[in-house]
Amino acid sequence: MEAGKFPEFLISEADRQAGSFLREQAQGSVDALVVLGSGLAASLDDLPVWLEPVAQVRLSQVPGLEAPCADGHRDELSFYRGYGKTIAVASGRTHLYEGLGPGPVTALARAAYCAGIEAALLCNANGCLRDWNLGEVMVISDHVNSSGTSPFDGTVFLDSASCWDPGLVSSLQGVCQRSGTYALMRGPEYQTRAETNLLAAAGVDCVGMSTVLEALMLHALGVRVAGLSVVSDLSYSALPTDPEEVVEAASGAAVTIRQALGVFLG
Repeated sequence: MEAGKFPEFLISEADRQAGSFLREQAQGSVDALVVLGSGLAASLDDLPVWLEPVAQVRLSQVPGLEAPCADGHRDELSFYRGYGKTIAVASGRTHLYEGLGPGPVTALARAAYCAGIEAALLCNANGCLRDWNLGEVMVISDHVNSSGTSPFDGTVFLDSASCWDPGLVSSLQGVCQRSGTYALMRGPEYQTRAETNLLAAAGVDCVGMSTVLEALMLHALGVRVAGLSVVSDLSYSALPTDPEEVVEAASGAAVTIRQALGVFLG
């Protein structure tokens, strides 16, 4: 299948209805989508002066979307105006480990495409495989899909090597502390020591349970994609991973996330 035919193949009538719902809430087309991950919802509690609130609904009000169930995720979808654009900001997401399959995981991406977006910024919290610091933000420049699944069925032979938009990556590197490769694991369990060693040896810098399927779907639909991953757990630590501490560490990156959002929209 030619790349130009991907949207026709991937988008359903239900997706178009969800897109219409988003446009109604935004009072027009939506230009960009931002998804905030574990502990990152609070990043916009103190709004930058250049963001003007437009509307807010529950994610679960959008046709076809589920309410987030993970710690640090909110059932909120907010609309703002800034830099002459309308932005939809999701304060949570659906994960593969919830057992619903890749369709619900990528439902917001498809709805946002139908609402008119041209760019997306996907954020998450990660387990870090390098000697980095908690709260640092990594621009995702590449990824490894270790989930064992895909957002596509059929002949969607996507060139995923160009998934992460080079221009957006370059711009975001100016405000973020790190840049590197993110690996998706299905979860909900955290990786073992052997898996950590294997991923690190393969060149992976951080690992998590989200973002990649959304990015692949958006890329297939012709949307420019950027990703930010917050160091929220040190995978080589001798201490067990505490989900509450992951959320707390992620919330400490709020200043960088807000700065990156300005660069993304500017």
